[in-house]
Amino acid sequence: MSEAELLKETERYFHDQIPLTRAMGVTVESFDDSGLTLAAPLAANHNHLGTAFGGSLSALATLAGYGLLWLKLGDRSAHIVVRSSRIRYRHPVRQSIRATARPPTNQVLDAFLTKFQSTGKAAIRLQVEVVENDRVCVEFDGLFVALK
Repeated sequence: MSEAELLKETERYFHDQIPLTRAMGVTVESFDDSGLTLAAPLAANHNHLGTAFGGSLSALATLAGYGLLWLKLGDRSAHIVVRSSRIRYRHPVRQSIRATARPPTNQVLDAFLTKFQSTGKAAIRLQVEVVENDRVCVEFDGLFVALK
């Protein structure tokens, strides 16, 4: 499967399985060694101040972590849930929202995958940032669990 096809498959999955993503206008921008980047337009996700709504920022950050794990896991029959998360809103977002989930180290990912294959359940902590004009506006840390 080409990278473009993988991005479209991921976006379709989000829109089919998580209806909120359609209303938010979520798109899958990129997936490579630096992580998974999702985007959503400000027009569909603003608050009364004209900046990005905190709930939309949280939802997109959560979805970016979820999506990164979904892609790295490669098991479409697995269930992924967020067990806990922490978010820090450092600066308002005034443009389109871009959330990037950073991949864990190879050692952490390998340990997660090994545990998932042997037990059918594994947890992993992932970090996501929303950056605008080279400034980190939102920091998200989430504990995700994959289940067979």
